[in-house]
Order: sequence, then structure tokens, then C-alpha cells
Amino acid sequence: MKIRKIEKVVRGSRQVDGAGVSLVRVFGFHDVRDFDPFLLLDAFDSYDPQDYIKGFPWHPHRGIETVTYLIKGRMDHEDSLGNKGSIGEGECQWMTAGSGILHQEMPIASERMLGAQLWVNLPQKDKMTEPQYRDITADMVPEVKDENGTIRIISGNFLGKAGAIEASYVKVLYLDVEILADSSMVIPTPPSENLFVYVVSGSGTTGESSDAIESHTALLFNKGDQLNFRAGSEGLRMLLLSGESLNEPIAWGGPVVMNTRDELMEAFDELDRGTFIKHEPH
Repeated sequence: MKIRKIEKVVRGSRQVDGAGVSLVRVFGFHDVRDFDPFLLLDAFDSYDPQDYIKGFPWHPHRGIETVTYLIKGRMDHEDSLGNKGSIGEGECQWMTAGSGILHQEMPIASERMLGAQLWVNLPQKDKMTEPQYRDITADMVPEVKDENGTIRIISGNFLGKAGAIEASYVKVLYLDVEILADSSMVIPTPPSENLFVYVVSGSGTTGESSDAIESHTALLFNKGDQLNFRAGSEGLRMLLLSGESLNEPIAWGGPVVMNTRDELMEAFDELDRGTFIKHEPH
């Protein structure tokens, strides 16, 4: 049994995105080779609605999936497929942009806004697939629970239990892991997949050498069969993401991620000409 070890620690940087949302870009453009098939992770944690209330008005995406998961707070969303709704605590919106979609995400003033948005790359053969939208409500998310903590399975399969959804393209394992104070947890992992965790809160150690884990950091692990964690006195809350690397060329321009520069230029030309959207609302 090979225990995974930390390969890279990323703390990210505070940025302003959308119409004026303050967030932490944990990783992105410069880390894409290491985190493949994951492109970007934006984390938000604020008690001040002024940090996020301006939201993310209408904007396009192509060639990726965006996955927004909330631990605290509420967010309204709407897209060019005609989907419209709201997600709250423990809920997720999983959007496959595919050939092109317009959407907006508008956070609602809350006591605390805590969560993350992940971008997952689409394989070259699926870049222009039909856009799709899935709402994951809190009651859809199964849990694995014992005396040491709770694991919520947002997507994929864990310990023989199917998550809320099975991702259609990159088969992403997405877990929300909560380890109780001063408790340990062993998590089996798909040995060939690229895996990272984002530490939402708390602290602890991992691996045989008991490497320290700090809050608000992303930890990229090497390949292996399992992860070992021990939570500190405040407990440990993490988002765990795992998926097979695509190992494909990447051409990235803002909200569009393709494989070649020509495909990228074509996307922006279509935006200018009003031909970007290939599928009408259902």
C-alpha cells in the first residue's frame, strides 16, 4: 500500500473577479500542468457581503466544466439553456459549458459565504459537446460517517457508494471531508489519478512523515493508494478532488479553454459575431 505524499503546496493569491468579487485564486493558469485535469480553483470565505454581492453577471464559457460548491451561503444562477435556480449550504451546481454557454452567478447576502468554484478541463473530443447543467441539492449527497468524521460524496464513487452524480466526461471524485478534532482518517484513493485537497478550515498532518497542513491551502499529492490524515485541535475540513490527467495541449483565454490557439481565436470571433451559442434553450 503506497501512502500519498505532498508534492506541491499552493496558497494562491487574493484577486477580484466578476463585477467586483473578492476571492482567493488558489491555483490557475500557471499551475495547470501540475493539476491536470483541473484548471482552476477559486475559494471564497467572507462574513462581509460587500466582498461578493456584485457577483458574476452574464459571461461565456466553452471547453470546460465549472463546479460551484457551497458550504455556507446562497447563490442564484441562470444560464442560456434556460436553467435558473439557487444553491445553498451543502449544494452544488455542475455546469458543462461544452460548445458554449452564457451564465451568471449572483451570491445572496449571507451570514457567511464559504465555498469554492472548480474548473475541470474537457477532453479534446468533448470540447464541443452539448452544454449541460446539473443541480446537486444537499439531500442528494450521500455520506460515509464514523467516529472520526464524515465524508460527503459529491461526485464519483467512494468505498462502493455512488456520489450525488457521476461526471460525464472526466470522472471526477469530489469529496467533502470533515475530520473531528484530534482524530485520524485513512482515505483510499484511485492510484493512477491526479489528486489534490483544498483545506477549508482547521489544521493537521498528513502522510507517514506527518507533514503539516494549514487552512486555506491546496495540497497536490503524488500517486498512491491512500491518504492518511490527522486533525489538530480544531478539526480539519477539506475538499478532495481526483481525476485522470488528460495530457493534452491547452490554449486558455479567460473563460474559454481549448486545445489550439486557432480554436481559441475562433471562439472569440464567434462571440463578436453572435454565433457563439450552438444550442437553444430546452
